[in-house]
Amino acid sequence: MTDFAAARTAMVDCQIRPSDVTRFPIIKAMLSIPREEYLPSSARDVAYMGEHVEIARGRVCLDPRVLAKMIDALAIQSTDLVLDIGAGLGYSTAVLADIAQVAIGLEQDEALANEASATLAAQGVDNAVIETATMTDGAPAHGPYDCIIVQGAVEEMPDTIGGQLRADGRIVAIFMDGALGTVKIGTKGAAGISWRRIFDATAPILPGFAKEKAFVF
Repeated sequence: MTDFAAARTAMVDCQIRPSDVTRFPIIKAMLSIPREEYLPSSARDVAYMGEHVEIARGRVCLDPRVLAKMIDALAIQSTDLVLDIGAGLGYSTAVLADIAQVAIGLEQDEALANEASATLAAQGVDNAVIETATMTDGAPAHGPYDCIIVQGAVEEMPDTIGGQLRADGRIVAIFMDGALGTVKIGTKGAAGISWRRIFDATAPILPGFAKEKAFVF
């Protein structure tokens, strides 16, 4: 039987800390939240292997190292309201809820959303809500948000998402260009969102976040 507690500690010590993620709230969350509970039962034994884990066709729970570095870039405060786009089975939302004041998980796959809600409730996470809606629409009813994170890749970011950030709010996502992926952090200013690269990573593109293909005669 897998010793998940020991595996979780090893994940933090061997994957998270060596990636220069040292903020105590992130370390605490990743040491305490059981990633295996937020994965399909068939994938629990690989919960701490340091890789994306498939949770549905074309959907993954991000590699813990990638997730931790993305969260670290956001510099989330305990008073922040965070939108988690592509919440999947709820692991990322649970981590964010442990760090922020409130986390809103957005998921358009109803089966994933229902399971995420049930797991969060079973784990006693009472400052997170899972919304079932089209992910490219965001969740404007709860905004504006201090931080937004996308749990999967995008080719382009819809204006509807950036519009739900408060002034000086932060957003982080993996941008794919063919087979190459770059994680970028954006800060919202008067002229819109200013993006900068932070590290390289790849992931499947979330539904609705691919560029429209130009028609060629």
